[in-house]
Amino acid sequence: MIVVSVLYPNVAGSKFDLGYYTGSHLPLCRELLAPMGMRSLTYYRPTDPAAAYQLVAELRFDDMPATNAALAAHGPRTQADIPNFTDVAPVILIGEEVAA
Repeated sequence: MIVVSVLYPNVAGSKFDLGYYTGSHLPLCRELLAPMGMRSLTYYRPTDPAAAYQLVAELRFDDMPATNAALAAHGPRTQADIPNFTDVAPVILIGEEVAA
């Protein structure tokens, strides 16, 4: 399983519109990426207000070819929506999930 983690830095004074994120951005991601093999889309907000990141989203795909195809096809559109809910640039990590 491939995990795409999208980490939004916790920058003092930055904005993050959770209502827009959950009501518009996540549905857009699901609409575009699920038909291309995205298996799940979850997010969490750290409980520590001083955490380095204010929100972390995780998108899961079966393999790298599906991940690459989905991100190449729809990454520009989903990325273009980011300024609608936050003024921080996300950090994106892609890796293979390994059972511990």
